[in-house]
Amino acid sequence: MTDSEEGSEKKSGYGVALGIALGLPIGAVMGMLLFDNIGLGAGFGLAIGLCLGVALDASSKRKGSE
Repeated sequence: MTDSEEGSEKKSGYGVALGIALGLPIGAVMGMLLFDNIGLGAGFGLAIGLCLGVALDASSKRKGSE
């Protein structure tokens, strides 16, 4: 395995972690403001953040393979 392959493997998964880390608190705040239920908002934020994180990882992998 070359050094460039090792670097690309280390970068995988950061999008999902970033999506969860940002989606959860943003969703919790939106849940408190919109639904008056922090758990419901956190769940929605987690799901949206996870989807965006997976999309970010897929996009970065596609750019890396070209």
